[in-house]
Amino acid sequence: MPNCRPIRLFLSKKMSVAKLDKKISRNRKKLGRCPEGHPGRAVALFNLADCLHDRYRLKGEIVDIDEAISLHRLALDLRPQGHSNRSDSFFQLARCLDGWYDKQATFPDLQESIMLYRAALELYPSDHHNLAFAFSNLGVNLLWRYWKLGVIRDLEEAISLHRLALDLRPPGLSNRSDSLINLAVDLRARYDKQATLADLEEAITLGRAALDLRSLGHPDRGFTLNNLGSNLRRRYRKLGGIGDLEEAISLHRSALDLRPPGLSNRSDSLINLAVDLRARYDKQATLADLEEAITLGRAALDLRSLGHPDRGFTLNNLGSDLRRRYRKLGGIGDLEEAVSLEQSALDLCPPGHPHSNT
Repeated sequence: MPNCRPIRLFLSKKMSVAKLDKKISRNRKKLGRCPEGHPGRAVALFNLADCLHDRYRLKGEIVDIDEAISLHRLALDLRPQGHSNRSDSFFQLARCLDGWYDKQATFPDLQESIMLYRAALELYPSDHHNLAFAFSNLGVNLLWRYWKLGVIRDLEEAISLHRLALDLRPPGLSNRSDSLINLAVDLRARYDKQATLADLEEAITLGRAALDLRSLGHPDRGFTLNNLGSNLRRRYRKLGGIGDLEEAISLHRSALDLRPPGLSNRSDSLINLAVDLRARYDKQATLADLEEAITLGRAALDLRSLGHPDRGFTLNNLGSDLRRRYRKLGGIGDLEEAVSLEQSALDLCPPGHPHSNT
């Protein structure tokens, strides 16, 4: 999976777990007063499911999202074609399936969520308050499916949807930075597929705009720094401008500073900075860059134990850097370690694996 992620948009609901627990308890009691056939049962099911989904987003407990999905399915069954709230049930069930997919990566849930967002959008008027959220989240899911299946049509549609979402979030509106980043991620994916420089240039412009909106303290600033740095490194590889590489190094250092030991995604920042420094070493032959790249690569490998999806890449990356140092200094230990690491990487890619040469 690519070392970047699109961002799902959520309706802003700031509530503590304690308050949510009380709200869930109240909604369970309301549902208990609405047996089958009661005119308020669909609303009671919907409201309880909505609260459970909110708690799942705060606590991450599978039992909450599992129950929320079941309850939203029941509510949808009570809102047949023509019902005024049918689109809301489509939308909220899709959001819950997104949460399940993000946790379990179950492809049928992704497929169903795409279908549900499409169904909701067919029913939404042009001024519906959830329109930008639906455009954005459907685009995210289509991008995930593109990464899964490689169908370019999904990527093209994701780009179109994220442009629509961005149009609905002009400067000054909340979540604009998320829409900027989502479109940037789409365009990077298309650049990686088609090598059209205009896509990369636009992704960089969007990334800079998103970074301007995500000042120090923003929870996604580290990701935004990483994303922009990676795009600048791509442009360096394409055009050779050393300024792009220097800026990528600076951005990736800043991202690493925001991800101290113990934080998720630290290994991504370690690897990104290591790859930058290797590129500068290949250009300028400054040994200090290669030494630091090796140190960073070892730290990343420590964080990517057996079973990590990017362990093979990390083994290969460190092995390549050790080979460079062997060529520079002649230490046989570096060559022997490089061979060992590369053999371990090969063991993770048996014949038939997409990253295997056999």
